[in-house]
Amino acid sequence: MALATRQRRPPSDLSSSSSSPSPSVSYTKLDKPGRSEDGEESKGLRWFLPVFALGMLRYMSATSNIIHDCDEVFNYWEPLHYLLYNSGFQTWEYSSQFALRSYLYILFHELVGRPASWLFGEEKVRVFYAVRLFLGLLSVITETVLVVALSRKYGNRLASYTLAMLCLTSGCFFASTSFLPSSFSMYAIALSSGLFLLDKHAMAVAVAVVGVILGWPFSILAFLPITLYSLAKKFKQAFLSGAVISLALLALSLLTDYYYYGRWTSSVLNLLIYNVLGGGESHLYGTEGPLYYLRNGFNNFNFCFVLALLFLAILLITRKKYAPDLLVVVSPIYIWLGFMSLQPHKEERFLYPIYPLICVAASAVIENFPNFFRDKYNPNDNSLIVWIAKGLRPVVLCLILCASHARTFSLIHGYSAPLEIYKHLEHQEDAGTGSVLCVGSEWHRFPSSFFVPDYVGEVRWIDDGFRGLLPFPFNSTLGGTSAAPPYFNDKNKASNEQYLRDLEACTFLIELHLQRPYPYRGSDMSTWEVVAALPYLDREMSPALHRSFFIPNHWMEKNVFGMYKLLRRLPK
Repeated sequence: MALATRQRRPPSDLSSSSSSPSPSVSYTKLDKPGRSEDGEESKGLRWFLPVFALGMLRYMSATSNIIHDCDEVFNYWEPLHYLLYNSGFQTWEYSSQFALRSYLYILFHELVGRPASWLFGEEKVRVFYAVRLFLGLLSVITETVLVVALSRKYGNRLASYTLAMLCLTSGCFFASTSFLPSSFSMYAIALSSGLFLLDKHAMAVAVAVVGVILGWPFSILAFLPITLYSLAKKFKQAFLSGAVISLALLALSLLTDYYYYGRWTSSVLNLLIYNVLGGGESHLYGTEGPLYYLRNGFNNFNFCFVLALLFLAILLITRKKYAPDLLVVVSPIYIWLGFMSLQPHKEERFLYPIYPLICVAASAVIENFPNFFRDKYNPNDNSLIVWIAKGLRPVVLCLILCASHARTFSLIHGYSAPLEIYKHLEHQEDAGTGSVLCVGSEWHRFPSSFFVPDYVGEVRWIDDGFRGLLPFPFNSTLGGTSAAPPYFNDKNKASNEQYLRDLEACTFLIELHLQRPYPYRGSDMSTWEVVAALPYLDREMSPALHRSFFIPNHWMEKNVFGMYKLLRRLPK
């Protein structure tokens, strides 16, 4: 009878039941459970850190941000003020005849503005800041998802660099609390990108649809890479979510437009026809050269913008790591810059949608500094030049953040006078109900009716040589939001009715006094007294470098300042 022999376990099995690894099995720190190649936790950053960091910076932005564009005031803050208080300025885009702007976007912000108006009563300035805090909250939520997604997919270093740039770069600091559809599309791109990296493709497409229809229709170009790739990965789920959300939002937008404009029309379609199909002439509102966005990008992101443009170059080294997912996420930078640079009419806010992606792309380049010098056949190469490249990462990041702070400081302290000056109207109630506030060449820095107390009967423009079409108060007699006033046109031609001719009717006057060889109305001290005055940076007389960035011991010396003034008519 054959004797049965006992089989010995192979050494590999012994290692699984032993508390220590077998000497025959190689073991490195890369094998430690729950660690990535950089020794980071595989689960990525916790939610608390990005929420806390972004929350603090977005609160600071909401409370200190200036208004960078008069379109933000007249096309968004003023219609919101009208819905809340039945008064405010109307632009030709909101005339029922043209109907280019969607009230659905305004209603979304009324969800916060209405309760705030009940809570704060006549303190309209606090309602203004409540809406801004809401915008900051949206920014915190969407960017947190992006940061956490980056950490889970690519590690904590890339996510941490991105978080730092989202918090402190000037572009993100200012755009995050601007009441603009381009900012809303920026929130949507951040959230959609984060969901995409978390492999939630259907949700990423749904968010993209919201960003396009509720936010800014032209941002569809920026959402195309994620949408197309999501459809390729999970066609059925992504297509259904996108189609359902699209139909629901378009139907809601159509009903909202009908309610407010008093006729069946689609503001989304009207806007596309006006700007894309030759129906309008956006060049009437200014044109810029092809390098405008490159200069603007450097002003708002400094070296971060330059590094972001170099992202494609690092794919030669890291294509296995970043392609295709991260490439899909950051590709809108190139698509958007290329498309927008070809348009004659350019504005800073048009770049807002890709701001978070600039931070992601630049962070990826910084993270890979050592890989530029590492031997591709030796991934563990730790030569001197590799160590120097590793040390450059925090140095470059600090340089970017310091330059960003210098830019943010310069803009806030150089141009915040209009917001602060209008607040002084609250303390002039003894002027009496029905007072008239007059504004001349400073009409484009009017911070909105939220800063005009109720005792001021009306705000009027006075002729200082501007020959374009100015906003008019919503006319409730003609139908309010459904009115099509005859004084509006789409050719930017001034109306004879837009200026106040009787200057004796002005109770208050807003003027910016610069060092120019011509007189100002407010210089007549026999007629006006200065209620408040604050310095305002004179852009034309100040050197470009010193006005754009705060340089210690030079900012005040090199720049030239005028005085932004609130004046009150003296009693006769």
